Amino acid sequence: MKPDLFQAPDYYNLDDLLTDEHKLVRESARAWVKREVSPIIEEYAQKAEFPKQIIKGLGEIGGFGPYIPVEYGGAGLDQISYGLIMQEIERGDSGVRSTSSVQSSLVMYPIWKYGNEEQRMKYLPKLATGEYIGCFGLTEPDHGSDPGSMITNFKDMGDHYLLNGAKMWISNAPFADIAIVWAKNEEGRIHGLIVERGMEGFSTPETHNKWSLRASATGELIFDNVKVPKENLLPNKSGLGAPLGCLDSARYGIAWGAIGAAMDCYDTALRYSKERIQFGKAIGGTQLQQKKLAEMITEITKAQLLTWRLGVLRNEGKATTAQISMAKRNNVNMAINIAREARQMLGGMGITGEYSIMRHMMNLESVITYEGTHDIHLLITGMDVTGIPAFK
Repeated sequence: MKPDLFQAPDYYNLDDLLTDEHKLVRESARAWVKREVSPIIEEYAQKAEFPKQIIKGLGEIGGFGPYIPVEYGGAGLDQISYGLIMQEIERGDSGVRSTSSVQSSLVMYPIWKYGNEEQRMKYLPKLATGEYIGCFGLTEPDHGSDPGSMITNFKDMGDHYLLNGAKMWISNAPFADIAIVWAKNEEGRIHGLIVERGMEGFSTPETHNKWSLRASATGELIFDNVKVPKENLLPNKSGLGAPLGCLDSARYGIAWGAIGAAMDCYDTALRYSKERIQFGKAIGGTQLQQKKLAEMITEITKAQLLTWRLGVLRNEGKATTAQISMAKRNNVNMAINIAREARQMLGGMGITGEYSIMRHMMNLESVITYEGTHDIHLLITGMDVTGIPAFK
């Protein structure tokens, strides 16, 4: 078992911009990842299995809904704390961060923001500890970047709703206790429904043969005449803006998380460059390798500044969807490029499970696509600066 020697780069002294609470939250998450995730994650990625034993610990470090108010079981932390937790978890593994992100931003967030008090009290405390695990059903087999065209629907049957349809590429689906499902009513209006494991006609087949996010459980949600109690409808927001509001929160977390993956690749490559001797000296003393490392730390530093500022805007309630899109797109692209460069620096060793780089690289191929693809985020920025949508 290789020790986790990770040291986080902070080239521009960004710690000076953080509060003592921010740093305490981050260090708690970092220590937990080093202790509980790093020693086992390669094995679980190779097995293509999610390590369920870490769920309780994820809850304890604030990995589930850290910004949810204390009265509902959350930690009542700010948005920068949430981001720092996501950074540290994804430094361990993107798949583990996916589980945390989905639970926080796509399950707890909509119940908190769009649910009623009864729903908040029933679900949020158990989701915060990890006693319940949730998932988010928006993407369909034929409707990915265009979720407004979904065909999953529900009908009012008097004393309940009847839900039919299917969702695909759903993190946590195989073992989720509840699903926040977005479906159209008879008028074609999108609403959120809380669907519980055990409801007749509801199944969650697992997606196998993934080369990416292998330590994360992915599946489908199938609804075959599922009877959903009327009290399970989220009452306080409908329309496509409701699930997109959840995605804003999730994408914000990803923008931070991707920095964690990039930091891990950079830190691994930097350490390796000082130890690997070729042609009589450490490869870190050669111009080409220094170029790679200098570009990596520059891009990480730019992403850190971008994301910290976005966190301030989120705390002030001023961050726009387009600003979040820019950070998600930039940071994931930055991370995947760093993973590829770091892999090259390690040569053949870079493809083995002895180092984390290849796993990060494969994971980031999913992260660059989910929660809005690389190209869709580009078009969101384009529409924001021109005022002209290019989607159609």
